[in-house]
Amino acid sequence: MRTKFYQIPATEVIKQLDTTPQGLTTSEAQRRLQAQGPNTLPAGKQLSLAQKFLAQFKDLMILILLVAAGVAALAGEGPDALIILVVVILNAVFGVFQETKAENAIAALQKLSTPTTNVWRDGQVTQLSSKELVVGDVILLEAGDILPADVRFLTTHNLKVEEAALTGESVAVDKHPAALGADASVLGDQHNMGFMNTNVTAGTATGIVVATGVNTEVGKIASLLNNAKPTVTPLQKSITHLSKVLSGLVLAIAVAIFAIGMGTGRESLLDMLLTAISLAVAAIPEGLPAIVTITLALGTQTMVKRNALIRKLPAVETLGATEIIASDKTGTLTKNQMTVEQVMVNGTLQAAATFDPATSAPLQKAMILANDAQLRANHTLLGDPTETALWQFWVDQDVDLAAVRATFPRLDSLPFDSERKLMSVLVEDDAQPTLYTKGAVDELLARVDRILDHGQVRPITAADQKQILAFNDQLAKQALRVLAYAYRPMAAIAADLTSQTGEQHLIFIGLTGMIDPPRPEVKAAIAEAKQAGIRPLMITGDHKVTAQTIAQRLGILAPGDEDGAITGAELNQLSDEELRATVAKYHVYARVAPEHKVRIVKAWQAHNKVVAMTGDGVNDAPALKAADIGVGMGITGTEVSKNAADVVLADDNFATIIAAVREGRKVFANIQKAIQYLLSANLGEVLTLFVMTIMNWSILLPVQILWINLVTDTFPAIALGVEPAEGDVMKQAPRGLHASFLSNGTGVNIIYQGLLEGALTLGVYWCGLTFPIHANSALAHADALTMAYITLGLIQLVHAFNCKSLHGTVFTRASLVNRAFNGAIVVSALALIATVAVPQLNGIFHTTHLDGHQWAIVTCAGLLMVAVVEGVKVVQRRWPATTRRKTQA
Repeated sequence: MRTKFYQIPATEVIKQLDTTPQGLTTSEAQRRLQAQGPNTLPAGKQLSLAQKFLAQFKDLMILILLVAAGVAALAGEGPDALIILVVVILNAVFGVFQETKAENAIAALQKLSTPTTNVWRDGQVTQLSSKELVVGDVILLEAGDILPADVRFLTTHNLKVEEAALTGESVAVDKHPAALGADASVLGDQHNMGFMNTNVTAGTATGIVVATGVNTEVGKIASLLNNAKPTVTPLQKSITHLSKVLSGLVLAIAVAIFAIGMGTGRESLLDMLLTAISLAVAAIPEGLPAIVTITLALGTQTMVKRNALIRKLPAVETLGATEIIASDKTGTLTKNQMTVEQVMVNGTLQAAATFDPATSAPLQKAMILANDAQLRANHTLLGDPTETALWQFWVDQDVDLAAVRATFPRLDSLPFDSERKLMSVLVEDDAQPTLYTKGAVDELLARVDRILDHGQVRPITAADQKQILAFNDQLAKQALRVLAYAYRPMAAIAADLTSQTGEQHLIFIGLTGMIDPPRPEVKAAIAEAKQAGIRPLMITGDHKVTAQTIAQRLGILAPGDEDGAITGAELNQLSDEELRATVAKYHVYARVAPEHKVRIVKAWQAHNKVVAMTGDGVNDAPALKAADIGVGMGITGTEVSKNAADVVLADDNFATIIAAVREGRKVFANIQKAIQYLLSANLGEVLTLFVMTIMNWSILLPVQILWINLVTDTFPAIALGVEPAEGDVMKQAPRGLHASFLSNGTGVNIIYQGLLEGALTLGVYWCGLTFPIHANSALAHADALTMAYITLGLIQLVHAFNCKSLHGTVFTRASLVNRAFNGAIVVSALALIATVAVPQLNGIFHTTHLDGHQWAIVTCAGLLMVAVVEGVKVVQRRWPATTRRKTQA
């Protein structure tokens, strides 16, 4: 049973952990490190390189290809078997390489987030990596530090710790070293304890480490998550379904041809076996797994450049299917930086951007001096977000903060507390002690009896009070956090400064209204998401009014829409069934705890929606796991949330999610184009072989089929994977959960285009036999077979241009912008033509030399392929409802 350190006095904790207030010796720390292990969170089960490699062969299509390669090898077709194996192995190697690269990038990101810690060792303070901490170490903490382990505080001074990552409570918690009672069993109530991955926002402390690594509160959650069952992505479902369909077709066709051949007695058993293998090779798109992997990997690299780190390749495509994006407000939709927006002095409310600082020197002093923020050597501000916002306001006015504080040195202070809601400092102002106070408007007004009006102090009137309260209400309705300011010249320095002796008879100065403003780029990203048929949701721990205001500014919520927001308390009153029934009403979730996120995800998934969920805290991890796409925060996110996520944002920016969605849609579209190209081409090959077998014609040889597949299928298909996004990619509705690679008219295109390729090839073969250039029948058949072979290959290369757009015309300038594609087509065409034009290759590929007349027939067949497909696309564009879905207005 774990010791309840929060119930034990600090001296007893030191005794139980066998340490001292000055920490451990280095030798004892090393001994404990070996016994306890490093202070790191469990990283989950790590697969070896061999295991990752073998995992790549679990795909059904890959297994069938391996079987086909084995049969080909047994039948004496070594080159065929070798080429299939090379494609399969290259695909596996590339998959392992990319997954390992993504894991290494995550590890590097986590390493950056691992802080160093000031530790007492051998009686003196030294700086160590947090990984080296052990139970019994005594550490020093200050504002800005991330707690590296679970600690019991020994001493504190104005210490505040933000524990939202663990408890979901966004307000920083006051900490003290006093022992607590048994009723403090909830983590949020343990005010003498600090927990790993929480943040010190103010004050200083010393603490003794009581748990490290997996034994910390965060570590317990991380251990549970590592045992969670992984979700299956839409891409994996689509590829699995497609593999099953193709495998069934391949087996059916191969068996049918084998039976026909044996039934008619046309070929020997071995010959028909080789023919069946040729059909299997023709029907299975050998390059498809590699093309999918390469396309996903290229999409991953593009996303990394846009600050989205993809942890698993299929997540790229899943992003493109996203229909719901539920995003945290703070730091993702907003700057996570409180900013002064409105200032009220001299009875006038002004925008901060147009405020004249010369109008009120006392306001400047109150905002700068009645403030516990810190100015670091690198000119960054550290402390409570509200107080740093007040300082930043004057930094933007080119005020030297250090000079102001030096000119008016602090003599005494009254720290803020939640009861009186005020904070005051006593400073020396022109040789006179002066008290400057800031705090809640109603509390401060109750202690004011005078007002500063254009530099003159006069008694405050009821009209003044009414006006101030009216300004306060006006700012509050805009969801601004309002602070009031006052001062009081003191006759002498009080021997014992208290609220009763100091915070009375104050002179009112003015008000400020501040808010965490939206990121400037997010509003456009929200608009783009809506245009793309994606529904953005805001989830926040803030009050409902604040959430609604920000949501309306961003366009998530329509102005005046009061019913589109719901609070966590209201959520608790709804059953899961009621939430599922009403979830479509809500765009904003305010004052919610992290556990509410799982309910929101499941409610939308019950409507068959693909849900993306953002999160940065430990308690967000279950929701990230439950979502179709979990999006972790690279800057503010905990290690647990990053490990639970599918995507990690390096800049914690909502706009980056939309950019990733755009890339995901492009990736899916490009894979779909490659599949249309490959399957229509392979269908053409199967049809050609099938009819040739039925008609008792000469049949294309396995080496010819495999060469066509290698040079015309693989390279152009891979090049289709790097096609730039089409202009309307973010104007189409999301594909949805049940869409496949054969949807949106792709399946129909594959069938008619495959039939067209087969028909044109067979037509050329017939022309070669009907209008031969040789009288010899054997030579005429050899020429006809060569013409069919080269026609089938060239038609596929020409058809690759058709596949650049499912429904758009090929006759645009955009068709030629992909240099990789253009190069692939040229190289593939040369490799194909060389087997006919180069005499030394004729014997290897069983081809003959063709004359100009024969080449003209082959060329006409290629042009007909383009002409017919373009004609069909014209029809599809005129009746788009039958081929594609558009976002509803």
